[in-house]
Formats: sequence, C-alpha cells, structure tokens
Amino acid sequence: MDFKMDSGGDEVDEAMADINIVPLVDVMLVLLIIFMVTAPLSIGGIKVSLPTSKARSSSISEDRVVLSINQKGQYYIEKMEVTADALSSRLAAIYEHRQKKELYIRADKRVVYGKVVDAMSSAKVAGVGKISMLTEPPKGR
Repeated sequence: MDFKMDSGGDEVDEAMADINIVPLVDVMLVLLIIFMVTAPLSIGGIKVSLPTSKARSSSISEDRVVLSINQKGQYYIEKMEVTADALSSRLAAIYEHRQKKELYIRADKRVVYGKVVDAMSSAKVAGVGKISMLTEPPKGR
C-alpha cells in the first residue's frame, strides 16, 4: 500500500487504486492454451474419408477456409451446408475482404470427380488464388 504526503510533510493514510493485471494474464494464458488444443479438432465435423498421399503436407493457417465434400457430393464450408448453386457466391462473399485467398478442400475419396472440379471452378470464379487438397498420410508411417 502506498502513502501520500500532504503539503505540510505529514503522511496521509490514503490507498492508491492500482489494477493488478497478474490474474488477468493468468486467465488469458489458460484460454490461449485451451484454444490451441481445441483448434485442430475443429477442422473435422463433416464425415469425410480422405484419400492417402505420400506427399509432404503443409501447415494450415489459422484463418483458413475449409470446403468439405462428403460422399454424397454435398458441399460444406466449415460446418455449414452450401448448395452447388450458392457455392460461388458464398465463397466470393468470404474472400471479398481477405488478404490470403487460400481454400482447403477436404473431398471424400469416393466422391464423383466432377463435384471436386465444380468446387474448384466455383472457387476460381470467387477469386481464390490458391487451392489445396487435404489428404491423409499413408498408414504405417
């Protein structure tokens, strides 16, 4: 506790109001750890059986957009279903103000190839500059 001196030199017993930020920092660090652990788990949600690839994978950025295509050929941006007709306009709205125009596609290995091509075409029309296909590493590695 701090004490102040009045103009006559006498001590005045008055507490100064200081904000203690240590508990706030502790809470923020705990929240940061929780988000770091749960963020990789949030990429799932749509059941997709990914094909395997021996190619090295690149890291996925935090502000990524993932387009999932399930076995039935239905499109999902993150976890929200999008019709084939609305896919291009929805992607255009997402990438309108983004600096990084990257799209990650998670397509089921049994999906019709034309559905993946349609999704890639819609992404290019929407202004996406880089499209990456997500795969699983081969088993036994």
